[in-house]
Amino acid sequence: MPQVNVTIAGKAYRMACGDGEEPHLEALARSLDGKIQEMRQAFGEIGDMRLHVMAALMVADEASELQRRVARLEAELAALQGDAGAADERIGEVEERAAEALVGAAERIEAVARSLLPSPQG
Repeated sequence: MPQVNVTIAGKAYRMACGDGEEPHLEALARSLDGKIQEMRQAFGEIGDMRLHVMAALMVADEASELQRRVARLEAELAALQGDAGAADERIGEVEERAAEALVGAAERIEAVARSLLPSPQG
C-alpha cells in the first residue's frame, strides 16, 4: 500500500492510501491546509486543535451543501426524465393518430378515384 507524506498546518503526516490515490490525497491535504491557513488569518492564533476543528467543520459544511445540491439536481433530472417519457408517449399517440388519418384519407381518395372512373359496360 502506497505511503504519502503530507503537511497540514506545518506538521508532516505519513498517510497510507490505495494505489494511484496519492495525488488525490495530496490535493486533499493541501485543501485542508489552505482552510486552516484561512482560519488562522481570520482568527489569529487560537490554538491548533480549534483551528483544525473549525476547518473540518467548514469542509463538512461544504460537503453537506454539495450533497443537497446533488440531491436537488438528481430530483430535477428524474423529473425531466419523467417529462421526456411522457413526451415520448404523447409523440407515439400523435404518430398513431396521424397514421390513422392518413389511412382514412387514402381510402377516401381511392373511393373518389373509383367513382370518377368509367364503369365497365358489360
